[in-house]
Amino acid sequence: MDYHLSFPALAGRNLLIGVVITGILIGLAPVSESKNQEARAGLLKVLALEDPEELALIEGNSLVAVSNPLNPPPPTLRKIQVIVTAYSSSPWETDEEPYLTAAGTWVRDGIIANNYLPFGTKVKIPELYGDKIFVVEDRMSWKKGNYHIDIWFPSHWEAKNFGAKTTYIEILES
Repeated sequence: MDYHLSFPALAGRNLLIGVVITGILIGLAPVSESKNQEARAGLLKVLALEDPEELALIEGNSLVAVSNPLNPPPPTLRKIQVIVTAYSSSPWETDEEPYLTAAGTWVRDGIIANNYLPFGTKVKIPELYGDKIFVVEDRMSWKKGNYHIDIWFPSHWEAKNFGAKTTYIEILES
């Protein structure tokens, strides 16, 4: 039996509520359409949502991504062509603190290094990563040019397998 369950689109909302509701919904057995409508109405009430379109749909156990119209992506200021490489927190690729960025934050997914853009600059690399937003929080060797970015990866092998690519980045409005 194919069934549908409601799931709140929680961009900008309390993520904990979404995790709890997701766990409950994924654990449910197939339900009738009337039960589905009751669940949707209950979620709208609990989450104080007025627009039913703010809820996404689960088919089986697949989530459907939904954007939040109240939190649109920042506009693109400009595009520039860059060389994109990768690095990891391997001691031979970094300084004496391999897990700290030059901005003083811990390395994590979505961090890039660049010598030209200020810390905190948000960029997209659409040809490689679509709408994923990266943040400049690290610096590169002085030997690298201004139009070169490094993407942080959790392991040396992931960084090595990424290689080097020429593409463009979109610098986003802060």
